[in-house]
Formats: sequence, C-alpha cells, structure tokens
Amino acid sequence: MIDIITELDEVRRRVHAGERGDQVAVRLERTYRAGVEDVWDALTDRGRLARWFLPVSGDLKVGGHFATEGNADGEVLRCDRPSTLVVTWGGPESVVTVELAADGAESTVLTLDHSVTATPVPDAGGALYVGPGWDGAFLALGLHLRGTDLGDPAQFQNSPEVLEYNVGLVQAWEATLRESGMATEEQTQAAVAVATAQFTTLP
Repeated sequence: MIDIITELDEVRRRVHAGERGDQVAVRLERTYRAGVEDVWDALTDRGRLARWFLPVSGDLKVGGHFATEGNADGEVLRCDRPSTLVVTWGGPESVVTVELAADGAESTVLTLDHSVTATPVPDAGGALYVGPGWDGAFLALGLHLRGTDLGDPAQFQNSPEVLEYNVGLVQAWEATLRESGMATEEQTQAAVAVATAQFTTLP
C-alpha cells in the first residue's frame, strides 16, 4: 500500500524557533491532489476524522474544547473555512496551526506548524517527539483523500508497514533537526532514541 520513498519525499520538513524564545516548532508542508474544500472537510468533519485520524469529541467551534480518543485534547482558537485552523494541543502553550492554500482547482497545499514550549520538552530535540507523529497523520490523510480504506486508524498506524515507514520518518526528522542547528549532538542522539522507541515499535 505504501510507497515509502515516494511518501517520505512528499513532505517538506523544518525545525525552527517558535515566536517565543522558549519554544521549538516543527513545520510540515505537503501538496495533496484534492480540492481545498475536500481537504478542509477531511480535517474538520468528525466522521471523516475518525476514518483517517482519530475519533474526536467535544465542541468543534471557536472557543470550544475537544478531545481526541487516546491522544491530546485542546481548544479551538481559530477556524476560518477553508484556509486556517488553530488549536491548542495538550496544553495552552502547545499550539497547532493548519493552513490550506489552493494550488489549482484540484490540488491543495497543507502547512502544519506545531509550537511547543520548553516546559514539556527538554530542548530542541523535542521536535522529534512531535514531528514524526504529524508526519504519520499526513500519510494517513493522503491515503484517505485517495479513497483508501484504512480500517481502524490506530491499528493502521501500528501496522508493520507503517512502523517500517516510521523508521524512515525518524531518519528524516533527525536530518531536519541537524540542519536546524538548534540541538547539540547529545540532544539529537537522545531525541532520536526517544522517537525510535515511540514511533517504530508497538505500544
């Protein structure tokens, strides 16, 4: 199902400083061969989210609080259809910004930026704690938009095929972290060890 090399190359990755000095952020960008309204719907419709991401409960409007099954909860800070979605993710200082831009009638550029303060992550190596996870979601979204039935998304993410894919993801994020120059060698190696255990082995 997964062409590992092609899928890895579809995503453009970056590790950078957040707007505050105590933040580290990851940025992912991918172009999907789907219209912007279709991508927006996949990101915001409960039924579709449960088919490729996770079941979501709560109040999905600005100021509302939500929870994802088995993962983070948060608050909707901004929702401008079909271009911008901003939510907190697991805490008020952890902010995810999603932006969509049409690239022709049937192509959409999705950019996700996740900023995390230094409180939950020890240093810039913390980028590897979140980057591969969002990357896996980008993979699942792409398959969903192509009409692939993923079954249970949680089981899909823990399938041998995806765990093999995640080995390449961790390597890609290690290279991205090194390119950023934001982490020492010791911090990078520690982050790679955590990410490898988190994303390439069964829970």
